[in-house]
Amino acid sequence: MSFRFTKVFAALALTLGLLVAAGNVQAEPSGKLIIFHAGSLSVPFDAIEKNFEAMYPKVDVLRESGGSTKMARMISEVGKPADIMASADYVVIDKNLIPKFASWNIRFATNQMVLCYTDQSKFANEITSDNWADILLRDGVVWGHSDPNLDPCGYRSLMVLQLAEKFYKRPGLYDQFLANRPEKNVRPKSVELISLLQSGHMDYAWEYLSVAVQHGLKYVTLDSHLNLGDYTMDDFYASATVKVTGSKPGTFIERKGSSITYGITKLDKAPNSEAADAFLAYLFSPEGGLKILKDLGQPPFVPVRVGAAGMDKLPESLKPLATVAK
Repeated sequence: MSFRFTKVFAALALTLGLLVAAGNVQAEPSGKLIIFHAGSLSVPFDAIEKNFEAMYPKVDVLRESGGSTKMARMISEVGKPADIMASADYVVIDKNLIPKFASWNIRFATNQMVLCYTDQSKFANEITSDNWADILLRDGVVWGHSDPNLDPCGYRSLMVLQLAEKFYKRPGLYDQFLANRPEKNVRPKSVELISLLQSGHMDYAWEYLSVAVQHGLKYVTLDSHLNLGDYTMDDFYASATVKVTGSKPGTFIERKGSSITYGITKLDKAPNSEAADAFLAYLFSPEGGLKILKDLGQPPFVPVRVGAAGMDKLPESLKPLATVAK
């Protein structure tokens, strides 16, 4: 038996042990399992899907990825059926799906913002964590970010730029950034920018650290005051705000800066609730999905966290894997 499948069946044993401990032994799940998730989760969820389907061969995982806000709206506004929704910003689930479409929201991973580039990028041999702002302002430098109305990485990119103005004490810096970034450089989701970097059509792009690691991109790390990766900086992060479109035409929502936290939920009307519970149990296991996230540059919460009210509503099989968020 290969090492990979030894690990898979070890994870299966762990999952089954948790189900037994919770007194929730059920028949083996089967059928289609529909998962909507943030584009930045594509690589780890691909690996998690392969392991999960090896454990449960009767389940066919169907994933659709994109900007988290767009994915949530596909459920809440378009009415697309889904079992699980995973967002790059847990607040998207709170604002778009709870309480009408879901009852709880688990925080399972974190991340930080970085500025990605390649060897082909202009001034690639000069850029550092200290001079990146000046590089982005130079004539001829092409850089971009994802759409803040569709993708949390987009509004977080703008938050980083706002925070840079405050942190570096350079009034007007944010407006200077936007003046040097045409609208055509704003793409629907952050992962679309990767191909533009790799093809040489873009010099720099704002991404999550995990995406940079998973795609082998070079990147500039930022001070903790700017990267949205340190929860102890939340008071400073909150000084950045971005207005994004609301669920109805002509309405807007104000997003306030905070440390990056990924959230996931099972929809109340999940077509395949049993398979969804099994998938989440594997995702939340320290030697299963959480280890995959860690190995791919995306620090997980171990154990995963849920609000006090949400803990009471969790399926019994998931309660041993979660703790109440402080």
